[in-house]
Amino acid sequence: MEIKKVELDAKKEFFIEAEQEKYETSNGISCNYTPFCFVAKNDDEIAGAVSGASFFSEIYIDELVVKDEYRGKGIGTQLIRAVEECFSGKGFTNINLCTNGFQASDFYERCGFELEFTRENKSDPRLNKYYYIKYLG
Repeated sequence: MEIKKVELDAKKEFFIEAEQEKYETSNGISCNYTPFCFVAKNDDEIAGAVSGASFFSEIYIDELVVKDEYRGKGIGTQLIRAVEECFSGKGFTNINLCTNGFQASDFYERCGFELEFTRENKSDPRLNKYYYIKYLG
């Protein structure tokens, strides 16, 4: 058997998703992977956005970005609330996210996220990874 690095294209992505779904189904699990994106707009300008996906019984926030000139005005908090409101009461148990040391750990804690664990980067603490969770209820 030959193993080599290749580009991820639609055919390979389809293979991965189909095989993963088959395995989940054989174990009585439904992934129900559904991506989402919320944007904050000021007139026609995008001021911020949050994206991620829901799957299994969890929500995962992949990216949260607010333009420099809009930071500190509550837009990030509003985007987090939009995610919470969208998925609350729909069978999801928690929201997960990961941020780096140079990013917004304090912000997520102010939004009610709890630090679950830290993965230390031995060469650059700015690249430490902080894993957060917020339980929906």
